[in-house]
Amino acid sequence: MNSRNSRDSLLDFARLLNAVETVYANSASCRLQTARHSTQTFRYIIVMDLEATCWTKETQKWKTHEIIEFPAVLLNLSSGQIESEFQQYVMPIENPRLSEFCTELTGIRQQQVDAGVPLPTCFILFNKWLNKVLLERKLYLPKTELRDKTGNVAFATWTDWDLGSCLSKECTRKRIPKPSCFDLWIDVRTIYRQLYQRRPANFGEALESLGIRFEGRPHSGLHDARNIARLMTRMCKDGANFVITKDLKPFDVLNKK
Repeated sequence: MNSRNSRDSLLDFARLLNAVETVYANSASCRLQTARHSTQTFRYIIVMDLEATCWTKETQKWKTHEIIEFPAVLLNLSSGQIESEFQQYVMPIENPRLSEFCTELTGIRQQQVDAGVPLPTCFILFNKWLNKVLLERKLYLPKTELRDKTGNVAFATWTDWDLGSCLSKECTRKRIPKPSCFDLWIDVRTIYRQLYQRRPANFGEALESLGIRFEGRPHSGLHDARNIARLMTRMCKDGANFVITKDLKPFDVLNKK
């Protein structure tokens, strides 16, 4: 008797003893059940949501976006807790006066950006905060340690706009060196779509679909980042594994040693 016939005979005998249960499941439930047994690639996530100058559709055609709020929150994926936060208002120089539309949308006032710092200074302040939280928790970003290029903490945003479009374009336009750590990140929306097989029109709809109520003021960068962290915590419980979805320099080690 070959191995296949032997296996089939044992299976038939087990069924007679009611020792085998046959389960039928659709593909969607299989994906979710399999995902729930996945492990997390990263211990922590640095969630960001940049706010930039903006105008009504009628007036924004020839204007360029400049970052005016630079926030980040450090999410512990195991506990679901935000352990540290960074927020800095940034002074726009190409269009220094905020539009009424921008103020109403984001809640950011002219006095706040006037008292803000230039983008290069913001990078310095952010880097001090980042180094502190990484050192305290023994964390390292992907591709910064030759012994383990995966890292145990990564950046995340809702869509690629923040780091892939807004930040990159402003740095290029103003000839500001962009910190290499912003070259790879997790697009939470992409993983949301894969996990739940839904395509929400916006972030608010993604929250609503899971019964999560937005906390704070929508389009406040810091509040948005906190709520993205809340969404990621829920997704983690539902089986999502957050992995890098965008790498602008896939063949480069960001911190060569």
